Amino acid sequence: MLEKTFAMIKPDAVNAKNSGAIIELIERNGFTILGMEKIMLSKEKAQTFYAVHKERPFFGELVDFVTSGPVIVIALERENAIQAWRDLMGATDPNKAQIGTLRKMFGTNVGSNATHGSDAPETAQQELSLFFPRIK
Repeated sequence: MLEKTFAMIKPDAVNAKNSGAIIELIERNGFTILGMEKIMLSKEKAQTFYAVHKERPFFGELVDFVTSGPVIVIALERENAIQAWRDLMGATDPNKAQIGTLRKMFGTNVGSNATHGSDAPETAQQELSLFFPRIK
């Protein structure tokens, strides 16, 4: 069954000019890109995006980081897209990520780890609707 998920190439990877390589790997791993846009997130939109972490001590750092430069937001589709994208991204900490994963290749630390992906169907729907309201 085809599934949709949300992906983001974070400012660290965009600024390092790794976006093209990441997008190529997305396509080589069987994902269909349904929508993609390079944007600057406003503080308000970033706060909405990371609202789940609002009470955590690192919330402000997340918002500051994701608004520090352009990001590329992407709507993806494939079988088991959520888990497949998480597998391709690798562990949150690039130092613990497996060789061949995006975060191992392009991330530098837990905060600057190149990519984001939805962790569940509900989150995917929420994140997709925030950036791609026409994609259902």
